[in-house]
Formats: sequence, structure tokens, C-alpha cells
Amino acid sequence: MAWAVAAVLGLLLLLGSPGGCGGSPGPPRDSLREELLLSPLPSGDIAATFQFRARWDSELHREGVSHYRLFPKALGQLISKYLVRELHLSLTQGFWRTRTWGQPYLQAPAGAELWVWFQDSVTDVDKAWKELSNILSGIFCASLNFIDSTNTVTPTASFKPLGLANVTDHHLLRYAVLPREIVCTENLTPWKKLLPCSSKAGLAVLLKAERLFHTSYHSQAVHIRPICRDASCLSVSWELRQTLTVVFDTFSIGQGKRDWSLFKMFSRTVTEACPLASESKIYVDISSKTQENELLEVTPPPLSVHEASVQGDRRTYAVYDLLSPLLFNVSRSLNVQLKWKRPQDSLDLSTPVLHAQRYVSGYGLQTGEISTLIYNTHPYRAFPVILLETVPWYLRLYVHTLVITTKGKENKPSYIHYQPAQDRRRPHLLEMLIQLPANSVTKITIQFERALLKWTEYTPDPNHGFYVSPSVLSALVPSVLAMKAEDAEKSPLFTSLFPSADGSSYFVRLYTEPLLVNLPTPDFSMPYNVICLTCTVVAVCYGSFYNLLTRTFHVEEPSRGGLAKRLANIIRKVRGVPPL
Repeated sequence: MAWAVAAVLGLLLLLGSPGGCGGSPGPPRDSLREELLLSPLPSGDIAATFQFRARWDSELHREGVSHYRLFPKALGQLISKYLVRELHLSLTQGFWRTRTWGQPYLQAPAGAELWVWFQDSVTDVDKAWKELSNILSGIFCASLNFIDSTNTVTPTASFKPLGLANVTDHHLLRYAVLPREIVCTENLTPWKKLLPCSSKAGLAVLLKAERLFHTSYHSQAVHIRPICRDASCLSVSWELRQTLTVVFDTFSIGQGKRDWSLFKMFSRTVTEACPLASESKIYVDISSKTQENELLEVTPPPLSVHEASVQGDRRTYAVYDLLSPLLFNVSRSLNVQLKWKRPQDSLDLSTPVLHAQRYVSGYGLQTGEISTLIYNTHPYRAFPVILLETVPWYLRLYVHTLVITTKGKENKPSYIHYQPAQDRRRPHLLEMLIQLPANSVTKITIQFERALLKWTEYTPDPNHGFYVSPSVLSALVPSVLAMKAEDAEKSPLFTSLFPSADGSSYFVRLYTEPLLVNLPTPDFSMPYNVICLTCTVVAVCYGSFYNLLTRTFHVEEPSRGGLAKRLANIIRKVRGVPPL
């Protein structure tokens, strides 16, 4: 019996070895890269961008995958079941101020944004979209279950696939925004649990909720897409990017100074890299530190310096490699600090080439006008931009009032796609391809009429207003500097999500502010007044009538009086006075 047990154990150990039946262990099929980018903003604030990239060399749609190592099993099963080609989800609190903070690396609209590309083998896209949003709502503890046909659109020109895909059928795409979604700790906790090291090691130890939500801007996102496994692109790998961007007010964390450090921002320092990560780095933007005018002082001294062309500009970064044994020789923890040698009012950075703003005008509660201003500050280059407008059905657009003007002249769009709304079924969808002349401001206006809702369709706080999804701008912005092609695997993560086909331009996707529109609101206090008045009248009438029907009356007989009365009568009789 003993020899049988030993034989079984030996067979299990042989089959469970990495190399199979005596073979040599092969390379791992998945890898993890983590990085943190710290960028001083023109306004004096600090932007911290975390990126965690898990790459898995697996065919989720073809292989029966049952073992997950770095790739989250919840998301892997979701992709396999619903035949998802790409998935992009963002939860954002606040608004990125492009004019004061500069061009963002990864911008997202306020609230919740979800857009998904499905495989062409999906028969019922709407059903898969609804079930997928409900499952994501449970995974990330968000209100994505409120996504339905009234806030879902199918763009035709915007939101092309970012991964390895050549999709021309836009009916496989679904896009929705919940601008009123509030982001809090319960959304951050499941997001951190998807990380291979969670928040126990590596850069994730800095993700302290108390500090992350005490910021001017907070955005966390999940991007899943297929990519090429190698240069020949004969095989497909799956990439999961978890990004988190926060903007700290340096004057509040630095007590009136623009100096900052990791401990001041996150109340923690970095002690080690994630043991499962193949690359773990911290990048600090030191582009303002030049040979002629050294304004910045970074401590400890970086191990290396990296130069890259980011969004049409040449940037210099101090690099701290957490996997390098030289980094933790002096100290057991890493606390990157940046000090300004002399006070500076603002950084000398140019205005973003492309930025936009949006607002509502008009008076009264019947009609109004939506205006969008798009700025092209490039001195001599014109370029086209794709504008996506999603307007709820209760704002009835007048398409014949659409006016596009640039420098006082009419600017006719090269392409326009409009899908009218249906009451309580779908929103308005307007897509336009507009040419932006050099150094110009393009104004787009369209009028609308407010609809009357049913009293059950109003929110619990109707006087607060109703939110309208922000506009989305997609463009290839011409670059001032020539950008050379770099290997995506060797370049930083923040430069490779939107790869450029050539070095003459770079892709930008911007979002405007969400709008807050007031609708004709009935006086919801009237039902309360009617209920109170009715209850009062019923109580008074019913109470009186009930008393008359149930109360009994008795005749009270006169009493003879007590001892005091008899004594008084005796005295009155003695005096000859009639008794009482």
C-alpha cells in the first residue's frame, strides 16, 4: 500500500512540474508592468498617474482558459462569455481643466463612461451590452446598471478600436455616459483588488483612499484590448491597463509652498516593487530643469534620465527603477522629493493646441441653446476634428438651427451623422467632422426645447437639474516637433496607449464639461399641502361625528351639599336669612 501512495505522489509531482513530463520550464505567458508618472502642472499643482499593465499571451475566445495568474479571472471570464473585443471603463470625480493644467495623458469625462466593442459573432448586441453593464456594476460597485437604451448610443466615426482590430461595422460598438455618477472609496477598493499585488506591495501601497479623494481631480479606469504578441503580429495577446490619475493641490499639501514629496501627497513611501512585476518605475517630469535655468531640485538623484516626445513636445523624465538593487542601498524606503530653488508664479508652458468648452444659454424653461467653443491654437496648421454630441431625449433639438462659425464665416462640416431621439427610448446622436483653421475659434450652436416629463420620471431632487453628457472631441493634432518611432515595449506606458502611425501628429481625445439643465418642474409641495389639508378636514369632521354617535348623556341631579353648606344654612337660619 505504501509503494502505491508513493507512486501516485511521484506522478502528481511529475505532472505538476512547470516543464510537463521532465521538460524544462518555459517562459511565463503573462507579465506585469507598473509605473508612476509625477508631472508638475502649469497651475502649480501636481498630477500623479498610475498605470498597471498586465499582458497575457492567451486566446481567451478560442482556448478553454481555467487558470489565471496575473490577469483577473472576473474580467477574463467576462471577455470570454460575452465575446468582448475591447472594453473601456472610467470612473471620474471632477473635471480636467485643460487650459490651466495642460493636455492630459488620459482624460475621462466626469461620472462613469463605458464603451465596448463586441465580436462579430455576437447575435444580440443590445442584450449582451445590458448584461455586461450589470455585471460590471457589481464588480466595481458602481451604478452602471442604470445604463439602458435612453443613454446608450452607437457612434459611427468616434471611438475606433485602440487594439488589434480592423472593425468597420459600427453596430458592434456601444457607448454610454452617466455624468451624475459619484466616485468614492467603494469604487476604489474593487479596482485595487484586481491588481496582482493588490495594495500590499509595489506602487499600489501609495493608493491610500484618504489621500486620493482629497484631490482636485480623481479618475480611475480599466482598459482591455487585444494587441500583437510580437513584431510579426501572427498571434494575439490580451492587455489589461488599470490607470489612476489624481491632481494634488500643492499649496494645501505643502502649506503654501510648491515643494512636494511622495510622503506629503500619499502619506506613504515606496519600500519595494511588486514581486510579480517585471518592470516597476517612477517617472518625474523635470523638463523645466535645463542647463541654463535649473529651477528644480530632485532628491534622491535619479538613476537615469529618459527623454521622450509626448503629445508633440519634448519632455525629460527622471527615472527611478524599483527593481534596481542600487536604489535601496542607502535607505529602505524611497521618498521622491521635488524642490523649487526660487518661487515661481507659473510654469512657462504653452497653451494646449486643442481645447474646448461648452455651456447652455437662453432664459426661461421652454427653449435654450447649447454652445460649444473649439480652440485651435496652432500657429500655422489646420486639422480636422470629430465632434460627438449626445443629448437626452427630453431636450428636443432643432437640427435646422445648427450653426457652425469660424472667424465670422460659416464652416460647413465635411461629414455629419444625426440620429433623432425617441421619447423614453433613445437619445439624440450628432457626429460631425469639422475643419479647424489655424489659430482660430470655432463656435457650434444648436437650439433645443425642453420637454414635459411625467411626475414619476423626475429625480428625487428635480430642482437640482438634469445632467447632459459632455461632448467628445477626437483629432490627430499636428506636432511641432518630429517624433521618432519607439518600441512600445521599451517606452513608458503613458506614451503607448494611443500610438501614432507617424511622427507628424498625435491622437487626442478631449471631453468638455457636462451640462446642468433645468426642466419645467411641477410644485411637488402641492401634494403634501393637499394631503395635510384633507387629513385635517377628515379628522375634524370624522372626530365630531364620531363623538355625536358614540357619546352618552346623563342628567346630573342636584346634590344636597356638604358639611360647609349645612353649617352655613344653620347660621343663616339663626340670623333669619333664607337658606342657600
